[in-house]
Amino acid sequence: MFMPRRPTLLCIGIVSLPGPPALAQPGPGLGIEATPEQIAAWDISIGPDGSGLPPGSGTADAGAAVYAAKCVACHGAEGAGQPNDRLVGGQDTMDEPNPVRTIGSYWPYATTVFDYVRRAMPYLQPHSLTDEEAYALTAYLLHLNGIIGAEEVMNARTLPEVVMPNRDNFVSAYPEGSE
Repeated sequence: MFMPRRPTLLCIGIVSLPGPPALAQPGPGLGIEATPEQIAAWDISIGPDGSGLPPGSGTADAGAAVYAAKCVACHGAEGAGQPNDRLVGGQDTMDEPNPVRTIGSYWPYATTVFDYVRRAMPYLQPHSLTDEEAYALTAYLLHLNGIIGAEEVMNARTLPEVVMPNRDNFVSAYPEGSE
């Protein structure tokens, strides 16, 4: 038969020794404090509403050249994939057992595409694209997915206005009025 143990009271004593209070030890001396300029250079988050988007612009036509130079080796011709992720297609597959998650079928915001491209691509040189290149690549990827036209200019004003095909299938962590 199982019998619960009686609770035991544990007392911890604090011993105080006479003498001057110990001074805080200095840190390990690693690194240097970041300057405001260094912090600003890495404070690059972009909100779904476009907050934080930098100046600049780009079109799909300009993005095609950047894609050919910096992206095709990893993502294949026109974003078809191989050796890395497929970026184009997959529309109308979200209800299937194995949906094809691409920019055009899954991502909820065009601003998120820009944020990811600028922050993490190219894979071996993240955060090396200019803002103009990031806008152009985003426009190119949106165009390949049939979301915008080839001549549409993407910038801080127009990019947040793009409505992604799967936007309504996401639930916001911040419902209207709760921010």
